[in-house]
Amino acid sequence: MKTRRNFIKLSALGSAAFLTKSCFPSEKNTPSTTTSSKIVKPVVISTWNHGFQANEAAWKVLTTGGVSLDAVESGVRVTESDPNNMSVGLGGLPDRDGKVTLDACIMGSENNCGAVAFLQDIENPISVARKVMEKTKHVMLVGDGAKKFALDNGFKSTNLLTEKAKKAWEAWRIKSHYQPIINSENHDTIGMLALDNEGNLSGACTTSGMAYKLHGRVGDSPIIGAGLFVDNEVGAACATGVGEAVIRIAGSAIIVELMRNGMSPEAACKEAIHRIVKKHKDISGLQVGFIALNKNGEVGGYSVYKGFNYALYAHNKNKMVDAKHYKK
Repeated sequence: MKTRRNFIKLSALGSAAFLTKSCFPSEKNTPSTTTSSKIVKPVVISTWNHGFQANEAAWKVLTTGGVSLDAVESGVRVTESDPNNMSVGLGGLPDRDGKVTLDACIMGSENNCGAVAFLQDIENPISVARKVMEKTKHVMLVGDGAKKFALDNGFKSTNLLTEKAKKAWEAWRIKSHYQPIINSENHDTIGMLALDNEGNLSGACTTSGMAYKLHGRVGDSPIIGAGLFVDNEVGAACATGVGEAVIRIAGSAIIVELMRNGMSPEAACKEAIHRIVKKHKDISGLQVGFIALNKNGEVGGYSVYKGFNYALYAHNKNKMVDAKHYKK
């Protein structure tokens, strides 16, 4: 099983496979959001093999009467609270100033959404994002304002820079050189999408962003329509990888609209990747992966480079899937 840390490193790429409608035998080759004769639910899909454990937590919510919004929050919190995960929450790699800054967003079935960006010292930014959604009239809070809001709502201040992450940063400072290398994950996220037993969709996305980024940098992960988008009539999508590239095409929103127009989740992710490739003269070091889930429970993923995988929980089985890709 590939680790997330192999996402941007060509030498560690594994063989590619793909998730097709064969996982859902009733589906045909060109499914739309309305043509399936059988709806599969519940379903959870999330990025990377850390999504495997996150899926377990989400699945427990979905199979004990819980809703998709609770499921995605519970799922990604597992990854946020894992100190061994160096790209999300506690233990995330810091920016070039040694500060761990977090971004997250969450979106439910009624177009309700909340986000936080450039948040420091709070272990579970996804839950702060949900509080923004539920307790304010805003969608996004950032920086000191987001932290104050979190503290005012009962979240505890925590030192997120673990000794392991600190040592990695100190080693980086010797040269202080930032250059993304394919499949050597110095940036990443966990994105999760879920369809519950009532047929409602939700999604969550959370990250510590690019390692050693400029202090203040925010990527796609907290941006509704870029890192995550949900339309309960159609489907949901989320992204991982170089956030700037995702923002430039409003990646997740584009995928949902493509599904609305009849594309399967995999085909929609593929088209979004092709748009990214077309919009960039040089894709060296530029890795992006998308996952998508439609109302019928069909799922798919696609990436720029080989090496992106995701976790799928459906039919009471949790498994890892290697996504199709544009370039080896």
